[in-house]
Amino acid sequence: MSLSKVTFTNTEGQTLSGRLELPADQHPHNFVLFAHCFTCNKNLGAVRNISRGLTSQGFAVLRFDFTGLGESEGDFADTNFSGNVEDLVVAADFLKKEYRAPTLLVGHSLGGAAAIFAAAQIDSIKAVATIGAPSNPKHVKHLLKSGIEEIETNGKAVVNLSGRDFTIKKQFLDDLETKSLPEVAQNLNKALLVMHSPQDTTVAIKNAEEIYVAARHPKSFVTLDGADHLLMQKGDSIYAGKVIAGWSSRYVDLPEEPKISSKHHVVASLHGGEGYTTQMKVGNHYMVADEPESVGGNDFGPSPYEFVSAGLSACTAMTIKMYVARKGWDLQNIEVHTSYGKIHAVDCENCEDPTAKIDTFEREIKLEGNLDEKQIARILQIADKCPVHRTLHSETQVITTLVQ
Repeated sequence: MSLSKVTFTNTEGQTLSGRLELPADQHPHNFVLFAHCFTCNKNLGAVRNISRGLTSQGFAVLRFDFTGLGESEGDFADTNFSGNVEDLVVAADFLKKEYRAPTLLVGHSLGGAAAIFAAAQIDSIKAVATIGAPSNPKHVKHLLKSGIEEIETNGKAVVNLSGRDFTIKKQFLDDLETKSLPEVAQNLNKALLVMHSPQDTTVAIKNAEEIYVAARHPKSFVTLDGADHLLMQKGDSIYAGKVIAGWSSRYVDLPEEPKISSKHHVVASLHGGEGYTTQMKVGNHYMVADEPESVGGNDFGPSPYEFVSAGLSACTAMTIKMYVARKGWDLQNIEVHTSYGKIHAVDCENCEDPTAKIDTFEREIKLEGNLDEKQIARILQIADKCPVHRTLHSETQVITTLVQ
């Protein structure tokens, strides 16, 4: 996962602060916009975990603080629900201009309601996922019940929410009265996933039913059984992220799986515009090879010599396992640690000459089990007999032909 700080301006010219998370092992295939819960911020644990669940599946995620919250500029007291929706639209425009237009919108709690409203205004969005969302933005009023009368009388009040004081103005309540989520959901015409916990004591699961009934197909519902409203248990938010990634794959465009066929066991395919990121078919398995960023690569996969080292480590472990199994020895686990480099030959006559260096694999073996010294000594001898080890020590040849 690669994380970078980004900023953009809202409709009032104030700077909003966000974090853009990118996949660790590939270029993102789709961009996601995340709307956090009421009075929360982009750094809530659940927000981070859901985002990482998505980046692990190749999505890029922009999570940002709404106006007046977290690191974003503005006064929260002057904001309202409509402003949150506007912030999402502005964030989508920012992604479209600087990276790629978002195709998936994820919203948590009141952010889920805002996500549905915003999705209706963002053409690029193909799918929306809500988590613990109220079926009507006016639901927020029950969180403010201690200050409703004061707000109505004096035009504003300081309300304590989750241990923090927030000034809420009457215009915030008036704005909520103008919003009809079922109507917007009914005309959304985008895929919708509704996620909710039956044990949610902040926003009752009845809200999920109302959203689901109002929306058109394609629509889906997933219960977050046992979770609280804020998904404070790490496992709940990680699960939510993975489910959203899998569900949305039916509605967003994903790159085709590499199709490489050959009579050979291993094929490497490198497109001219990919830097050094190389798609590989190894036996029946697909993987990626790359070079470190220090030499111009993307570091999306192991380097060629790391693959060679991996082959030596795996072959060593397998060879030892086969031998020990035949002997019936009590070996419970094998670890083979290998690294590659070039060092001067011990007996070189001219060690200052770079050509005097030889390819060197340093291998360390860790054995766990009930083994005596004689058995361990024999195992180390067997390690040197693994096929890859012998190949590296033998004279080899590479026969190259051009395929038309």
